[in-house]
Amino acid sequence: MIPLEIIIVILAVLAAAGIGVAIWLALKTKNEAIQAESSRERAKSIVTQAEEDSRKVLLAAQEEALKLRNQTESELKDQRQEFHRIESRHMQREEQLERKIELQEDKQRELAAKEAEVEEARREAVELKAEQAKALEQVAGLSVDEAREQVVRRGEEEATHDLSKRYYELEKEYKEKASDNARKIITIAINRLATDVVSEVTTSTVSLPNDEMKGRLIGREGRNIRTLEALTGVDVIIDDTPEAVTVSCFDPVRRAIARLALEKLVSDGRIQPARIEDMVNRAKEEIDQIIWKAGEQATFEVGVSGLDSELIRLLGQLKFRYSYGENVLQHSIEVSLLSGMLAAEAGANVQVAKVGGLLHDIGKSVTHEVSGPHAEIGAEIARKHGIHHSSYRGILEHHSDEHETIESFLVAAADAISASRPGARRESLELYVTRLKELEAVATSFSGVERAFAIQAGREVRVMVKPEDLDDIKAATLARDIAKKVEADLVFPGQIKVTVIRETRSVEYAK
Repeated sequence: MIPLEIIIVILAVLAAAGIGVAIWLALKTKNEAIQAESSRERAKSIVTQAEEDSRKVLLAAQEEALKLRNQTESELKDQRQEFHRIESRHMQREEQLERKIELQEDKQRELAAKEAEVEEARREAVELKAEQAKALEQVAGLSVDEAREQVVRRGEEEATHDLSKRYYELEKEYKEKASDNARKIITIAINRLATDVVSEVTTSTVSLPNDEMKGRLIGREGRNIRTLEALTGVDVIIDDTPEAVTVSCFDPVRRAIARLALEKLVSDGRIQPARIEDMVNRAKEEIDQIIWKAGEQATFEVGVSGLDSELIRLLGQLKFRYSYGENVLQHSIEVSLLSGMLAAEAGANVQVAKVGGLLHDIGKSVTHEVSGPHAEIGAEIARKHGIHHSSYRGILEHHSDEHETIESFLVAAADAISASRPGARRESLELYVTRLKELEAVATSFSGVERAFAIQAGREVRVMVKPEDLDDIKAATLARDIAKKVEADLVFPGQIKVTVIRETRSVEYAK
């Protein structure tokens, strides 16, 4: 049996344990209550804080919403005001447009009314004009067209008079300045050049030893003469002329070849187609050599070098060309020398003037092959073969009244001097007299001309006018008109000077 003391101790221990447990539980409960209270307070604090934060957020949101609302309302208000302004402007524009349309309609109605009035006034004016014109015609004895023609003619006469007066004044002024210098230069150049007058005559006649040679030249059924004509391109005329045949061809070179071949055949005596062909070929070679040497000799005489070989050949062909009995090659040489001397006296380019003078008639070597004025043809040939521009202008303008360079003018002057020298060109007496009569007839065909005289071998025509019909201005105009008519109607070498003389005489007697 367990002792009481032990039981009491156990019970005491148990009681103590129970008390401890009770105390622990009480403390625990108290602690839990304290913790719960602390948790409640924290929770309450959190809730309070949360409520506070929520209120702040809500206030901020409300403020932002209010701000956005105010901003939106302000923008809407502005937009509404802008819309009202735009609408107001559109309304104003519509009103203005309506007013303009109304005004335009009113103007159109007024314009229509005015047009009607103007049309009525125009009709009345036309009728009135017709009545006035009829009345004027009856008073003046002239129709409207005749009166208009008189007014136009009077205006033309006044304009022509004014122009002629101005031209006369300018011409007089420049003639006074240029006359002395030109006369001096030309005189010096002519005196420096002293060449013989060329009076060669081309002939297309071949002499025969006897008339029997004509039959041999013709050959059986004409085969010899046909062969010769086919090879040379000439016409061989065999007529009743004793001991002579005639060679006819527009090309002087081909004519010279045919003449030389005929002379060789006549000298040889053997005349048959094969021999004719051989002689024609030999004649061509000889003529080519003559042409080349003539061209070279011409360049040596005038002191011009560097010309293209084709230009030298064409220049040599001028040896067989004649103008009014004057050999064109000799004329070209003389013009070149004169041009150079004139250029030296005038201070121009001597070499350019010489080249222009030497080649000024180069176009005549091919005028039978190419249609057109020989000046233009020659200028084109020179340009293609590298001739200097100034010399080229001298060739182109040597028959023109206008000149681009001083050398061109000097070439034209030298050409006129060479062609107008006494004895330079020959004409038959009949042709000479006919040409002078035609020149005088052209001058006397104008009104106001009293008489006209062709002088200086047809190089000048002097026209005497009636002083009561023409004044000085009209006299100057008459000179130009006569010169133009001479250029248009007559064919003449070189140039013709037209001099109009108006003389007024006052006679009184002392008693």
